[in-house]
Amino acid sequence: MKAQFASLLTKALPSACQRCQFRLSPFQMMRAFSSSRQMNDSRNSASRERALELERQILDTRKSQQSQQSEDSSPLAAITRMMQAEKARTSQPVSRDYSRMAESLEAEMIKHPYADRSPPHHLHIYAHKHNTILTLTRPNGNPLLSMGCGHLGFRKSGRAGYDPAYQLTSHVFAKMQERGYLLDIQRLELVFRGFGPGRDAFIKVLLGNEGKNIRGLVARVTDATRIKFGGTRSRKVRRLG
Repeated sequence: MKAQFASLLTKALPSACQRCQFRLSPFQMMRAFSSSRQMNDSRNSASRERALELERQILDTRKSQQSQQSEDSSPLAAITRMMQAEKARTSQPVSRDYSRMAESLEAEMIKHPYADRSPPHHLHIYAHKHNTILTLTRPNGNPLLSMGCGHLGFRKSGRAGYDPAYQLTSHVFAKMQERGYLLDIQRLELVFRGFGPGRDAFIKVLLGNEGKNIRGLVARVTDATRIKFGGTRSRKVRRLG
């Protein structure tokens, strides 16, 4: 009965038995501060920083690509690339295959010197000790003009010498220009034969005023003087006096 009375009394008058009630500590009575808002704010700031960083990276990559494209498209960059490629190519040592190819090409050019060009006309200078004969031929060897010192009126021993050869060379050059052979001749090859006085006379006229229209066409000079190797016995050397 007493217990029931006490419980009813506490319900009716809670302040009457305040000492008997369970008391909370001041720390428990204080409301705990919520940290959920702070955590949300920190997460939002971190995500914003990440987004800004990604945006910066994308902008940097775009700028670098645009600058690279502009540099590649500029003429200065093209020239620089060409110079670098040329420097790399020249810095590399020459391979054996390249040297062999160069040797074979040189040998082919020696065998066929006019493989990449049209063949030239030929002017044969036969400088004998008793006479001088000049012959102009086509590339295939057909003669166009052939004259000796006898055509100018020199006879017998008068055909030998420097002066007849000089006059003959001047006359032949004048005939070539008069007949229009210089219009067809693109290149001219001089073929010397013999070591008579007419050889020096021809060179003198060619380098002089009479040969100013001829020497510009000369592309090659060869010597076809015959040299004896063995064979039959030579004639006795002529002795005068």
